[in-house]
Amino acid sequence: MWRRTTVVMAAWAVGLASIGLAVCRAQSTNTDDWPDAATQIKRLGRGVNIIGYDPLWRDRSRARFREEFFPMIRKAGFQHVRINLHPFRDNPDFNGEGAGIRPEYLETLDWAVDRALQAGLLVVLDFHEFTAIGKDPDRLKARYMACWEVIAEREKNRPSEVLFELLNEPNSAMTPELWNTWAREALAIVRRTNPKRTVIIGPGQWNNIAALDKLELPDDPNIIVTVHYYSPFDFTHQGAAWAGKADKVGIHWGSEQDREAVRKDFDRAQTWAEKHQRPIYLGEFGVYDKAPQEDRVAWLGFVTREAERRGWAWAYWQFDGDFILYDIANNRWVEPILKAIIPDATVPSP
Repeated sequence: MWRRTTVVMAAWAVGLASIGLAVCRAQSTNTDDWPDAATQIKRLGRGVNIIGYDPLWRDRSRARFREEFFPMIRKAGFQHVRINLHPFRDNPDFNGEGAGIRPEYLETLDWAVDRALQAGLLVVLDFHEFTAIGKDPDRLKARYMACWEVIAEREKNRPSEVLFELLNEPNSAMTPELWNTWAREALAIVRRTNPKRTVIIGPGQWNNIAALDKLELPDDPNIIVTVHYYSPFDFTHQGAAWAGKADKVGIHWGSEQDREAVRKDFDRAQTWAEKHQRPIYLGEFGVYDKAPQEDRVAWLGFVTREAERRGWAWAYWQFDGDFILYDIANNRWVEPILKAIIPDATVPSP
């Protein structure tokens, strides 16, 4: 078992080295040379979700996330960042027409993408308004489509290192069937200005692996499929008041039965991916920081290695805040968590 794991990790390390070289090469906007979805998955590699809940979107002077974090993330061993966008929440003075996106918001978006690319990171632009859309998709559809028209136009000259994710975790009133329709319409809008841009689309029911069979994708080769993973939920979200689990703590994970459940879930997604010839991106996974540390580390290490063993790219949830990976107040990585997901991570000496 040790020998097999060593071989797998060595192969992954070689792959990451080649990915880093590719990202650092001159970036081309020539769509004739655009990498296919399978190549993009390899280039994405290991990632982290950032700045979704940072005040910088409304006021740059209040930012928690600092410019120097981009190269720091790259140096630690990550290949990409998933930037969580809330165009509705962060542009509240909407008058009922168009996208309602402020110029200042777009300037902040430019800043984040520019700095990430300069640091040698790929970028996933993730439309993260899943809560609002899940509650009232009919009311928000026109604005959602208008937002993608604005974002796609704004980013159309970006290199292939920038990817679009159409909607995080469709849920509730945004049923799998309705989401199939929306995804086709949103993709058509994106394709007007970004004909070869890699686009990420996930299934309904919170990007659940179990909902993959309900996902109907357009006949477009430049699509990556995303799933999220927080199973078992009672373990990964223990202590989280916003999940109704404030008093449910001390739940452990790590038995062979626990590990087999992860393998079974991931095998189900992999079988679907092979059948439909679509690469898989594990866009979110994590364990809330109220879980027992040893078990949290064990779950994260197992999930990331199982994803990598199947050739998936992944993005940890999240850089700071809940599920914390980096302690901004004390300017340091939460090293046990970083080492769980990237065993060979580079961590500066204190």
